[in-house]
Amino acid sequence: MKAAERRQHLRQVLVDEAERIIATRGLAALKARDLAASAGCALGAIYNVVTDLDDLILLVNSRTLAALERQIAASQAEEGAPSSARAHQQPLDRAIEWLVRLSIAYLDFAAASTLRWRALFEHRMPGRPVPDWYLDDQMRLFGYVEEPLRVVVPGASPARRSQLARSLFSAAHGIVALGLEERLQTVPIAALREQVTLIVEAIARGLHSLQAKACVDCLP
Repeated sequence: MKAAERRQHLRQVLVDEAERIIATRGLAALKARDLAASAGCALGAIYNVVTDLDDLILLVNSRTLAALERQIAASQAEEGAPSSARAHQQPLDRAIEWLVRLSIAYLDFAAASTLRWRALFEHRMPGRPVPDWYLDDQMRLFGYVEEPLRVVVPGASPARRSQLARSLFSAAHGIVALGLEERLQTVPIAALREQVTLIVEAIARGLHSLQAKACVDCLP
């Protein structure tokens, strides 16, 4: 095996092991010395294939984002399946239903992969910019929220729609995060689904109504 192939193999092993540790014990359990032992390499070998543990965590988190996207895509495919009920839905109702489905898919992923999901928000990189490739992973997921907002707030600019997507995500994320927080009273998943549905639908319909009122007020 050539040197470049050995480096690539070790990098793959390290990402696999880091992902396993985070998924089973949480981000705080990821230590360089333990990682080297589980990967079967010297401690210094880690830094021959990644700059530091931050880079390794970003690679693991990128996998987590990809897994979340697959769950969202599966939900989208289910939403797009033929249905006599959906055939008579208005575009606004379909868009809001999709936003709710997105939120429920996010909740279900967080509940099923809690430690990996938490690592997305626990990891910090003080003094270092987040690399563009990782930002692209995040932005791609926000695109799933922005698309139905084209129907909910059709007059919004792309920048405004992007801002609203983040606000809507923050609302859903807050419910999910507090509901799954072990230090507080854990909320049953069924109750969390109801709460997420209520809040997301209320926000979406409120945004639509506010824009419709603003457009009316703009008329001469």
